[in-house]
Amino acid sequence: MFDLFSNIKVDWMGKRRIFIAFSIVILLAGLISAIGRQLTPGGTDAFNLGVDFQGGTVVTAKFKGEKPTEDAIRSALQNVGVNDAVIQASTDKTDEVLIKVPLLEGVAGNQTTIQSQETETNTAANTATSANISANANSNVNADNQNQTANAENTAQTEAEKSQVNAGRAMVKKALDTFGKEAEATKSLPEDEAAAYKIVGTDSVGPVAGAQLRNQAVIATLLGMVGILLFIAFRYDWTYAAGAVIAVFHDVLITLAFFSVFQWEISLTVLAALLTLVGFSVNDSIVIFDRIRENLTLHRNESLYKLTNDSINQTMSRTIITGGLVFLSVLALVLFGGEVLRGFSLALFVGVITGTYSTVAIASPIAIWWQDKLGAAKMKQAEVQKTERLASASRRSVTRRPIARS
Repeated sequence: MFDLFSNIKVDWMGKRRIFIAFSIVILLAGLISAIGRQLTPGGTDAFNLGVDFQGGTVVTAKFKGEKPTEDAIRSALQNVGVNDAVIQASTDKTDEVLIKVPLLEGVAGNQTTIQSQETETNTAANTATSANISANANSNVNADNQNQTANAENTAQTEAEKSQVNAGRAMVKKALDTFGKEAEATKSLPEDEAAAYKIVGTDSVGPVAGAQLRNQAVIATLLGMVGILLFIAFRYDWTYAAGAVIAVFHDVLITLAFFSVFQWEISLTVLAALLTLVGFSVNDSIVIFDRIRENLTLHRNESLYKLTNDSINQTMSRTIITGGLVFLSVLALVLFGGEVLRGFSLALFVGVITGTYSTVAIASPIAIWWQDKLGAAKMKQAEVQKTERLASASRRSVTRRPIARS
């Protein structure tokens, strides 16, 4: 392997407190940002969730002639006040484009009004139900009132979704009108010669689907970490597994802290990037752990502290070359990937730096600290057992003699 740095002698373990303090500061900044945004009246959410998690409207538009570019459509949407839209080109229909618009704040107020009216209706229905039960003790009346309440809830939810779909479609139409006139509803796009596009479909993406996707992503991440923990514990030692998993949690939380502080949008591609970072961080940690295990076999008389420093220094060339090449690729995505890959590239950009840093500053110190504590505990237990054996032996060797009185 190409050795970029042949003779490095850096005391990484001696600087572990500085590294850990630096990580704690960033994590606290992300925690304060998330809690502060959530508790501030009228403020933003802790994370800027995209359409996939927050819900919204999906509009399918078909164009006549040359289709506008995705950047042009996004710019038109931003001009009318839609900043977080997701634009996807159709693979089988080159003249169509899919536009996902997030929930609109004005319509959210209408939804709140509907929900408050719905709550008042439910309260009145429940009051009437209680009165009827007390007066007549009729279970059929209770069932009818429950059915009416459920129907009122479904009706209010349906009306709220329709309001969101109509508002989202109106915003998209206002933006697309900058490219030309929309075809009439009674005519197809080729029949209307003056038209430039036509909205051929609208649909609603509810927050329930977003919650399911979020829960599935969290479960997938946790299962992946459990698998990593078991593999490293079986292949190396459970102390190494604890260090690697804590480093992975550190990388994910640091990346989420940046997304909370700078309010970068979180979409499904960001979750894919976080899962990618899990593998990247663990791979670097395993390389150093493997070198520590080799050095423990070759240099049995050396201290664990020195062996860890030597192992990190010996693998530093590999770490810099691997991390540097990945960093350059991710930097190209950040600069030239566009808005579609913005969240994915930013998550990888922060994660690659954090993952390389945590391999040296978090995973190795934690693993060595655990091993040092366990070794000290075993030595202490062995000393206690040895002392007890000597004491019992001394008691057995003592013989009592009668005391002569004068």
